[in-house]
Amino acid sequence: MGTALVYHEDMTAARLLWDDPECEIECPERLTIALERLRQRGLEQRCLRLAAREASEEELGLVHSPEYVALLRGTQALGTGELQALSGQYDAIYFHPSTFHCARLAAGAALQLVDAVLTGAVQNGLALVRPPGHHSQRAAANGFCVFNNVAIAAKHAKQKHGLHSVLYFSWHRYEHGRFWPYLQESDTDAVGQGQGRGFTVNLPWNQVGMGNADYVAAFLHVLLPLAFEFDPELVLVAAGFDSAVGDPEGQMQATPECFAHLTQLLQVLACGRVCAVLEGGYHLESLSQSVCMMVQALLGDPPLPLSGPMEPHRSALESIQSVRAAQAPHWMSLQQQDAAPVLSPSTRSPEGSISPLLPGGPEFKAPVAQTEAQAMAALSSLLDQLCLYPTPPLRTAVALTELDAALVLPPDVLHWERSAPQKEMQAWARPHEALAQDKSFNALGKVLYLLDSILDGQVSSGIAATPAPAAAATLDVAIQRGLSHRAQRLLCVAVGQLDRPLDLADDGRTLWLNIRGKEAAALSMFHVSTPLPGVSGNVTGQGSCCSLALS
Repeated sequence: MGTALVYHEDMTAARLLWDDPECEIECPERLTIALERLRQRGLEQRCLRLAAREASEEELGLVHSPEYVALLRGTQALGTGELQALSGQYDAIYFHPSTFHCARLAAGAALQLVDAVLTGAVQNGLALVRPPGHHSQRAAANGFCVFNNVAIAAKHAKQKHGLHSVLYFSWHRYEHGRFWPYLQESDTDAVGQGQGRGFTVNLPWNQVGMGNADYVAAFLHVLLPLAFEFDPELVLVAAGFDSAVGDPEGQMQATPECFAHLTQLLQVLACGRVCAVLEGGYHLESLSQSVCMMVQALLGDPPLPLSGPMEPHRSALESIQSVRAAQAPHWMSLQQQDAAPVLSPSTRSPEGSISPLLPGGPEFKAPVAQTEAQAMAALSSLLDQLCLYPTPPLRTAVALTELDAALVLPPDVLHWERSAPQKEMQAWARPHEALAQDKSFNALGKVLYLLDSILDGQVSSGIAATPAPAAAATLDVAIQRGLSHRAQRLLCVAVGQLDRPLDLADDGRTLWLNIRGKEAAALSMFHVSTPLPGVSGNVTGQGSCCSLALS
């Protein structure tokens, strides 16, 4: 079905008409530079381009009061002095004669994207909009935000398309309540009210400098368990890039490729129906790079490897455990608290103190004073390290010795007929008696050729089948071949009766995760066994499967 990109050039009309250092970062270039970068990468051309429409005043009324909408309508006729005076009545906001039109387009773009996804016109998409909306309130503009675009879209999805409950998840810079907007209801213990208890999830970051490892950990240990249990029909993303490296507001360290990984994780929900709506993000280069990464993920391109250390900060782990504890009464997936690391039960720390980092974890150093040119040079150097690997010409290949006539493959999946050279196959098969059979030997050749094609960048991913008696031997060969041919690290996920090869070195290059009907065990840091849910004893099914991830 494809990916939609919703935009309208009129959203660049509103701009600051007086000096205000606090507000000047919310500028039209946030959209124009992001769109230019999408075009340079050929990403806009791959999307279904939709021109944003204005939201009607009735649609704005799904979230905002009639009096507030009327007030904003009136700004179209005000002079600069009157606009400045009115802006001063709100916190971190500015009005322009075009603000009402721009804000209606921003809300309308979100509605248009929701309609396109829920009617099946597209699979997913991004609404590239300004002004942002996530801080706006029912009757007040706030923090650069005029109309709450995503909240309006959620109400619209329920009213027009019959969706039911809404699960709200937010991570944000909080610093124990000492960071703007200083709201106690942004802490972990704010979980909603009445029948909505448990449907508001706040994950506060209590120090700056959170990076890729922290955001991925939050997804894996909080958001995804809740989201799978909630089982949404639609995913709405308030896509703020304040957390991107270099952003003056967030002061976090998430690199652009991290947003591709997070977007890809969200796409396993709601049958891939994901609607992202641009919110914050005020470092123009970092914002544009991050937007491109998100769109690439929505289009289905494989994300780039994550850079930097992948051990979360202790402060992040404390926040994660605190929100899990606060939400556990409402969610079955969070009620196994004995499996969580033992950390402080609260995100609050003594006034003025900063949580220490985990021993051996990434060290965050508070930014020292530096010129804007120095900061830009440092960020440019980091972004230059994002080697934009070309997308492999083939996304997925299937290597089967016998293709079932009833098996219908998607158009972008190729049935792989090729095999590795005969001498190479014989050399790898020689130590394994199970690979002497013709069928097993032929399957090994296809596996080796597929593996080499993935490592050489010709194929993104693949699926291979091998006869059950030869599964362990084929797996052993695949692991050894991967480690000797470019792969630096290998993750092996074995489901069912597949044992770890005895000669596999415990040297940190391989992580073996076995999912089977036995007791959980951690035989070493790199050899973990976990039971299948609700299963005791051995799994006695006829088949086993294994997944290899190479980097």
